Amino acid sequence: MFPQENHSNGYQHQQGYSHRERVRRGTCRSRASTSSHSHSVRVYDQPRPPCTDFDVAYFHSYAHLGIHQEMIKDRVRTDTYRDAIMQHQSFIAGKVVVDVGCGTGILSIFCAQAGAKRVYAIDASDIALQANEVVKANNLSDVVVVLHGRVEDVEINEEVDVIISEWMGYMLLYESMLGSVINARDRWLKPGGLILPSSSTLYMAPVTHTDRYSDSVDFWRNVYGIDMSAMVSLAKQCAFEEPSVETITGENVLTWPHVVKYIDSYSVTIQELESVTAKFKFNSMMRAPLHGFAFWFDVEFNGHAIPSTNYHSTTSFVDNHQMNGSQRKRRTNPNEALVLSTAPEDPPTHWQQTLIYFYDPIELEQDQLIEGLVTLSQSKENARFMNIHLEYT
Repeated sequence: MFPQENHSNGYQHQQGYSHRERVRRGTCRSRASTSSHSHSVRVYDQPRPPCTDFDVAYFHSYAHLGIHQEMIKDRVRTDTYRDAIMQHQSFIAGKVVVDVGCGTGILSIFCAQAGAKRVYAIDASDIALQANEVVKANNLSDVVVVLHGRVEDVEINEEVDVIISEWMGYMLLYESMLGSVINARDRWLKPGGLILPSSSTLYMAPVTHTDRYSDSVDFWRNVYGIDMSAMVSLAKQCAFEEPSVETITGENVLTWPHVVKYIDSYSVTIQELESVTAKFKFNSMMRAPLHGFAFWFDVEFNGHAIPSTNYHSTTSFVDNHQMNGSQRKRRTNPNEALVLSTAPEDPPTHWQQTLIYFYDPIELEQDQLIEGLVTLSQSKENARFMNIHLEYT
């Protein structure tokens, strides 16, 4: 058995108008609240989290157009969301929708095209100003209401039928907006309402990646005929001290994946996301150098399946999945649910995969056991950042 290694990584990325004509700021009342008819609104008395300097910086980063262009150009991402909206058109047509983190407003417009009666497009970034112009340019101001502010702060004085959000971050939970989706769900979603995506699953697997190791480390052993191996130690530190977002293929994966965390959008709580721990056990399917572990995720658009008013109860979604810590259940029928996957064997997305490399590879034998645990915890300073604690033998 190999000696146990213990790594902790801070995961940080190197990166006088009418109601219809204005973009509303934070706590402005919604159009629905100023109309002549009233709505039944669920009382929400949970404390609202403060908007920290980290939050301000995060929202500011999404004011730049480049990041939105990257996401929209990700055809796997954008086409899957559009397909999900059209697949659930019968639940959207004539209904009220909230788009959490609307960005440029493209998902809100898809929902309007699907026949939504009203779409509240919410974003705390200044990109909301451009989103409002996009809505007006497409003659959808009567349907899409852009709210400029945090979900935690804006007011919508009616219950909603559908919540849609592209909330996923790298490794699913890094910088994710899932907490805001939960907040919107608990404040506004009607009993039996629809959440898209309905569930998500984070996976991990051991990987081999000789080319990456050679490019980053072995390169220094002979540079134009000069022995620069004195740089190797620093090269390992620079290349592997933090998680790396990059694209690998199925050929790099040494075993079947393992479920780190399954998330049901209808029942997940804020507290549940503060720390996630999963034990893992793998058997190598080949003899190869083990260079580290890769993480990726799927999200599913399973449809309208929650008749209960208790969003924090166990739901039927779990029946269709292996529970946390189990081996991944392969989808035998791709028509069972619409899936957006960031797996190595699937078409690449802008999320790619997240890899944690070892400083030195470990030579694995066929069927060799790899076991340990991984803990993903929110940073105490900035909940959008994530600490990764990995133990393995």
